[in-house]
Amino acid sequence: MPSHGSLTKAGKVRNATPKMPKKEKHKEVPRVRNRIEYEKRVVKARQSKQAVAAR
Repeated sequence: MPSHGSLTKAGKVRNATPKMPKKEKHKEVPRVRNRIEYEKRVVKARQSKQAVAAR
């Protein structure tokens, strides 16, 4: 099978780049964050509107 370029050049760019330290993760994953925002926006708002309508 033909390859894209010679194998002698493989990995030269990745090995030449400096190693960067990993960044700290400060937010929860999007799935969890979206669920929390949904509960704030929809579920809690619906409960408060129903409580007002029942009076």
